[in-house]
Amino acid sequence: MKFFIDTANLEQIKEAQDLGILDGVTTNPSLMAKEGISGKEAILNHYKTICEIADGDISAEVLSTTYEEMIKEGEELAAIHPNIVVKIPMIKDGIKALKYFSNKGIKTNCTLIFSAGQALLAAKAGANYVSPFLGRLDDISVDGMNLIEEIRIIFDNYMFETEILAASIRSPMHIINCAKIGADVITSPLDSILNLLNHPLTDKGLAQFVADAKKLG
Repeated sequence: MKFFIDTANLEQIKEAQDLGILDGVTTNPSLMAKEGISGKEAILNHYKTICEIADGDISAEVLSTTYEEMIKEGEELAAIHPNIVVKIPMIKDGIKALKYFSNKGIKTNCTLIFSAGQALLAAKAGANYVSPFLGRLDDISVDGMNLIEEIRIIFDNYMFETEILAASIRSPMHIINCAKIGADVITSPLDSILNLLNHPLTDKGLAQFVADAKKLG
């Protein structure tokens, strides 16, 4: 399973890259705003910097919601770097844009997926990734893991090459459960990834090893 980090923070991206487990980055307008990035040129330059730090696919989201504007914006984003993946919303014009970019050989990530039907449409249109939002489904008392399972079955049935990119990850258990179910990718805040390191027995064992090592001089 691939690990993407969901942030626009350059320090966190570098930390994840240095850890040696990073496969890509996802961003969105909210994450850009959180870092104080605004304006077209600033946004494009920020994506360029991310591509220079991290290996793998970098999802860059369009701000437009009409077909013509998404095409124009998506082509500008794709021109930044070969690793850019154009992030397209799950709307009617978005499906049309996915097909356009697929025909042009430009990678895409269809975001805001909340049903298996939406994922199926995106895959049919040629999306490279679909992003079901687990945490937001959990927020309304719907089990997001069931959605991952449904999409996995459908994609396997028809051998779609579209990858399932589990988004809106809220905890390390989200990551583990996605791995068990068969999500191709998770995108997560850095904290959730780093929390996979933690276990009290590891801490206890390490403390014992350190103590014994001191006895050995």
